[in-house]
Amino acid sequence: MTDRSFTVTFIVDQTPDAVFKAVINVRGWWSEAIEGATDHAGGVFWYHFQDLHRCTMQVTELTPGRKVVWRVLDNYFSFTKDSREWTGTGITFDIAAKGDKTELRFTHHGLVPEEECYAACSDGWGTYITKSLRDLIVTGKGNPNVGAAVTETERALVG
Repeated sequence: MTDRSFTVTFIVDQTPDAVFKAVINVRGWWSEAIEGATDHAGGVFWYHFQDLHRCTMQVTELTPGRKVVWRVLDNYFSFTKDSREWTGTGITFDIAAKGDKTELRFTHHGLVPEEECYAACSDGWGTYITKSLRDLIVTGKGNPNVGAAVTETERALVG
């Protein structure tokens, strides 16, 4: 059986350790409003974007230079019938050296095309991972949410 969970992959010139450090700097690429611990196993953090989305994440695994895993403990969407759609899903950042480059593979396990939020959420993750996180890794400056809509879907939902 093929896992149909949302996945994006990219390769950068930076080291696996540099990629790892950027991933755990969640405020630097996802949202400056993140509260809580994102940099140690067992840490719990909270994300909130206007009245559209809020979630509680737990860092379940940190392997420097190799892997970061989160578990969604609780979730709320104002724009889906099942407001708790992400609850119980997992998120994995797999980091691997590829010659003198580093590959980052992001997977949101359980975020599949059948889910109501798939279009909005895959747009969001695509933007925050392949643009903002990648920019943080490559240039040292991401484009995190600072309270205003960043993605096309966020703009449409706020609109």
